[in-house]
Amino acid sequence: MDKNSQAIDYMKERNFEEAAKLFNEVIEQNPNDALGYINFANLLMQVNENDRALRFLEKAIELDPTAATAYYGLGNLYFEQSEFSKAQANFQKAVELGLEESDVYFMLGLTLQSQEQPRLALPYLLRATELNPDDEEVLFQYGLSLAQSNSLADAETVFHRVLEINQEHSDAHYNLGVMALFNEKAQEALEHFDKAIYIQPDHLLALNGKKNVEQLMNENK
Repeated sequence: MDKNSQAIDYMKERNFEEAAKLFNEVIEQNPNDALGYINFANLLMQVNENDRALRFLEKAIELDPTAATAYYGLGNLYFEQSEFSKAQANFQKAVELGLEESDVYFMLGLTLQSQEQPRLALPYLLRATELNPDDEEVLFQYGLSLAQSNSLADAETVFHRVLEINQEHSDAHYNLGVMALFNEKAQEALEHFDKAIYIQPDHLLALNGKKNVEQLMNENK
């Protein structure tokens, strides 16, 4: 096993000190290879040394302007700092350079959601679901953007798909409850809110939804 692979294994085991030693050796042995800097930057982000991570990623891009994963790393770094426009630009650059993975499309969609642009997020989140169709969080965020874009029927289908994967997804139940209430299906809405609360007793939105539905049902008796 080469040093890069061994260091990545150490990272997965959260043995960051040993991983750092190996990544440092990789860079010393191959100072003009962008990959070592990218991997070290990923490690630094995991231990919240974001300023150093930024410098390593910039060095990687200086060495290899076509290193798509370096731009992906920068996108994650800026996303964590809530600099969404910078994150978006770097994720888009990673895609332009050929990074065809669910994660980059997912994160690009999230940056657009965070900038209150759910319609623009849709094609990226859709692509993320195509590349990783069984990831419940990817599916949920796609459904959320559909709902925010008023594509309610499509959103409902996606939220049910989320529940097929994970019946305990409280936010999927909550959103299905909201859509049922919108369609004047009070009993169905109540059932979804109850399920969300059973799964997550402190789900404030579901608790408020349940209260509103019960009030509505009492008024209509």
